[in-house]
Amino acid sequence: MALTTTDPLDAAIVRADFPLLARTVHGKPIVYLDSAATSQKPGVVLEAMDRYYETINSNVHRGVYAIAEEATNAMEAARAKVQRFINARSSAEVVFTKNATEGLNLVVQAWGRANLAEGDVVVLSHMEHHANIVPWQILQREKGLEIRWIPLDAEGRLDLTDLDRLLDGAKALGVTAMSNVLGTFTPVRTLTDAARAAGAVSVVDGCQSVPHSTTDVQAMGADFLAFSAHKMCGPTGIGVLWGREELLDTMPPFLGGGEMIRDVRLDGFTTNDLPWKFEAGTPPIAESIGFGAAVDYLESLGMDKVRAHERALTDYALTTLGERFGDDLRIHGPQNPDERGGVLSFAFKDLHPHDISQVLDQHAVCVRAGHHCAKPLMKLLGVGATARASVYVYNDTTDIDALADALESAGDFFAL
Repeated sequence: MALTTTDPLDAAIVRADFPLLARTVHGKPIVYLDSAATSQKPGVVLEAMDRYYETINSNVHRGVYAIAEEATNAMEAARAKVQRFINARSSAEVVFTKNATEGLNLVVQAWGRANLAEGDVVVLSHMEHHANIVPWQILQREKGLEIRWIPLDAEGRLDLTDLDRLLDGAKALGVTAMSNVLGTFTPVRTLTDAARAAGAVSVVDGCQSVPHSTTDVQAMGADFLAFSAHKMCGPTGIGVLWGREELLDTMPPFLGGGEMIRDVRLDGFTTNDLPWKFEAGTPPIAESIGFGAAVDYLESLGMDKVRAHERALTDYALTTLGERFGDDLRIHGPQNPDERGGVLSFAFKDLHPHDISQVLDQHAVCVRAGHHCAKPLMKLLGVGATARASVYVYNDTTDIDALADALESAGDFFAL
C-alpha cells in the first residue's frame, strides 16, 4: 500500500492485500459483507505471524536466550503500537485479552466484584451486545444489583431524555460506542461525562468503533474500553482491555497462575506490575505480533480515510437498496450515514433472514443472519433475527450492487 494523505481509499487496491478475497465460491468471485463479525486479514498480518513461528518461536518475558528476548520485544512492541493507535497514556494501560468479551468480563469480575454491593446501580443500553449485558447480569444475581436501561428512539439512537435520572446513584455505565446491529454511533463523550458527574465508572464496548474510526481514549473520557483484533484486520484469539492505570492498579487479578505474579509464598502471593497483572499464563504471542501488524496496516491507510470510505459506501448502500426495493426492504437504524457505521441489518419482504443468507451464498455474497448476540434489541425491533451486511476497507460499490442483485434473486426464488 502506498496512498498519499490526500488520496481516498481505492478498495480495488486494498482488496489485493487480502489473499482470501481472491478466491471464488460456487464459481463466483467472493463478496465478503460480514466484517462486523470478523474482518479478513491482509498478507502483512499473516506474514508477521508466520515469521514469528519460523524465526523466533519461544515463550516471552522469562527467557534470556536470544530468540526469547526477540519474541518478548516483538510482543511488547505490538502493545506499544496499540497504545499509540488508541492514544493511551501508557502501555501499562493496554491489557491483552482473548477477545473483547473477556475484557468486559475482566472489568465486571475484577472491578465490579470489588466495588459493587447489594442495591448498587449499573446502567446499560438497549442496544448492547450480550458481552456487555450477561456479565453484569451474572454479578446482579450474585450481589443483588439494580440494572437500569437507556432506551432507544424510533430511529435506533439512544434516547438520553432521562439520562440524569438513570445515572442518579449509579456506580457503573456500560455502553457500546457503535451498535453491531443498528450501526448507530453513540455520543460516548456525552455519556462518559454524565457518568463521571454522577460518580459512575464508564465501560465502553469498542468492538465496532475502533476498527472503523479514529480512537482516542483520552478524548473519549471513558474508564475502560474493550475491543478485538479480529474485527480490525488482525487475528482471532486476542483483544484489548484498556483501562485507566489508577483503576487497574486497585483491581484484584482476574485469573491466577504464571506471569501475573511477582511472588508466591505458602501464605499468599503478590501481583506483577501492569499490564501483566491481568495476563496470566502464556499469552497469545503470535496473535499479538499479528495484531501489531494489523495496527501498522490500518495506520498506513489512515483511519480518517477508513471512516470517510465507509461513510460514502454506507450512503451508497442506503440509497441504492432503498431505491431498488422500496418498502420491500427495511434497514434498521438511523438513515443518516453521518450517524452510523457500515452495518446494515435488514428485513426483506417476509423472508426469513437465514433463507436470505442461504440464497445469497449461492451468489457468493456473504452476510450474517441471526440475533447478532443482541436478543434484547431484537425483541425491541419486533423480530427474531435480521440479515446483516457489513462493509470494510476492501468493499466498494460493486459489492453493494452484487448484494442488491442477489437480494433480487432471493425475492424471485421465494416468489415461485
